[in-house]
Amino acid sequence: MAFLQSAPELATAVPIKLDPVSLVLHASGPVFLVVWLLIFAAILVWVIAVLKVLQLARLASLQARFEQESAHAHSPDQLFALAQRHADAPGARVVMELSRRVGTSRLLDSIAKRAIVTETQRANALMPTLSSIAAASPFIGLFGTVYGIMDAFLRIGQQKSASLPVVAPAIGEALIATAIGLFAAIPAVIAYNGINKRVDDLLSALEAASEGWVEIASLSARGMQESIPLALQRSSDRPTPVMPKG
Repeated sequence: MAFLQSAPELATAVPIKLDPVSLVLHASGPVFLVVWLLIFAAILVWVIAVLKVLQLARLASLQARFEQESAHAHSPDQLFALAQRHADAPGARVVMELSRRVGTSRLLDSIAKRAIVTETQRANALMPTLSSIAAASPFIGLFGTVYGIMDAFLRIGQQKSASLPVVAPAIGEALIATAIGLFAAIPAVIAYNGINKRVDDLLSALEAASEGWVEIASLSARGMQESIPLALQRSSDRPTPVMPKG
């Protein structure tokens, strides 16, 4: 009789699917949020990586072209004209900042450093997001894992059984959360290190080239300083008018 009573229950029982897709779609509340948050983070990593690679490739190409042409500039006017022609290059933007001021080499050097800081901020855009995903994703996945294991123990206590149908779904959800956390974090770490290396190379080349641009831009200030004593000398050669005595 007991077998006959349990037969309908066995016939109507829904088979448990332990494939990753079913575990993700039927995960419990907190694990469900953790899993989809990590999936979004994993997609965001690839989007940021592609955008940054394209951005840095474009900036490096523009910068190389500008440096190649600016190597033949020997006067401030030539250098500033090249900067206007290559306005999208990082080095051209630094030179345009130098063209707005006239001063000594020390003053122009400080202006160039400030312009390079601006270019550094532009080149490092979205990098903090990539770093945050790389650092936080394993811990977010670990939170989902802890909750899934805790849910498995609660089911054991409620069902008074540690059989596979009782604990398998919760443990499966926990392991999926860990796996997706690593799936988001590992590409983020690799992408961050690779992109950061390319950013450092671009900024190092920019800082090295800026020293020559500062020297060329300071030639206009030197010309003004040399012309002032000459003008004073010419004015001193003029005869001083003698006022008639009353």
